[in-house]
Amino acid sequence: KLAHGRGGVLGVGQRHVHVNQLLKNLRHQRARGGLVGGHRQRGSVLLARRGPIALGEARGVFPAWPRSVYAARGRRLRNATRTAIAPTGTIGIIAGTSASIEPLFALAYRRTGVLGGETLVEINPLLERHLQRCGLDARRVLDAVRERGRLGDVPDVPEDLKRLFVTALEIPPERHLAIQAAFQRHVDNAVSKTINLPHDAAPRDVARIYRRAWELGVKGVTVYRYGSKGAQVLELGVDEAPHQFDHASRCDPEECRI
Repeated sequence: KLAHGRGGVLGVGQRHVHVNQLLKNLRHQRARGGLVGGHRQRGSVLLARRGPIALGEARGVFPAWPRSVYAARGRRLRNATRTAIAPTGTIGIIAGTSASIEPLFALAYRRTGVLGGETLVEINPLLERHLQRCGLDARRVLDAVRERGRLGDVPDVPEDLKRLFVTALEIPPERHLAIQAAFQRHVDNAVSKTINLPHDAAPRDVARIYRRAWELGVKGVTVYRYGSKGAQVLELGVDEAPHQFDHASRCDPEECRI
């Protein structure tokens, strides 16, 4: 309460970053994907600063302004911080898109214990479009993805398509952190980020991730080892009936599912 009263905190953030990259054929873990994300966040910062500057001139600066870095720069801001990237998990479900700056957890998975305790079946709708565009047997590939949850180990699929539709567990921790750092450079507060680890990850892997996160100056890092809990919210693969699978794969990424 004291910090909020002295600073006037806002929280302009991001969502559907990975889906936006898929629509533009940008690989999530490539340097260009991270650069585009960073430039996008920088644009959000500039937009989020306009209001506080105008309000600062009209109504005065935040109480702690004289002791802030903005006083030395002559920037009269109404709010001490303007941007933060929250998890946006539930918002992503409602909007039918990816959460925050996170990559897709999988291309086919179950989401349990959310939105009133229901189990939701998630099949990525953009994958089917890309398969058809590439002239591949969409039904065969989607059946395999339905079992595995990802495209990486499905045979006879072009490597560039596998790299485009990379999922959270296929991305090395170092790349997860690099993507977060690209956004963090332009965010006042924390950037929510989950580093997904395989089931056989060791404590030293977790220690290495947190040390690297500290070196990069990022905030809001969470590590989750797949299968470390008896019941988890997201599970790879689905075992739904074909008609349910077809319906989920036809949903538009920008269409509300509720």
